[in-house]
Amino acid sequence: MALPHQKKPLFVENLVMYRIRMAAMALVVSVSIAGLTAPVAMAQTASSDDAASTPKQVKKAQNKAARKAARAKKNAELKDLEKNGYQPGGDQTNYPQNIQNAEKKSAAEKAKAASAP
Repeated sequence: MALPHQKKPLFVENLVMYRIRMAAMALVVSVSIAGLTAPVAMAQTASSDDAASTPKQVKKAQNKAARKAARAKKNAELKDLEKNGYQPGGDQTNYPQNIQNAEKKSAAEKAKAASAP
């Protein structure tokens, strides 16, 4: 005869915990599936993003474009100088003269290209 204050057998407690875990897992899976199949009506369009741009965001985008253009110009100038003999990582004992010579060659090539029909 079992007394009311006696502990339940271990397998009964494990069975109860197993059923609770399975119910929780089923709930999580069903909520996840519902979330994945929800309509995409709440997605924002590109036009609403443009309309919501603040002057601060516009200025930030303009500054970024200006920095990008300046960097492209600088890189093009450096590439042109390197093409005309300047080596920034090379021997720098005659530094000012090296870059000045490359600038003269570059200017001469640009003038020659501009005068050609």
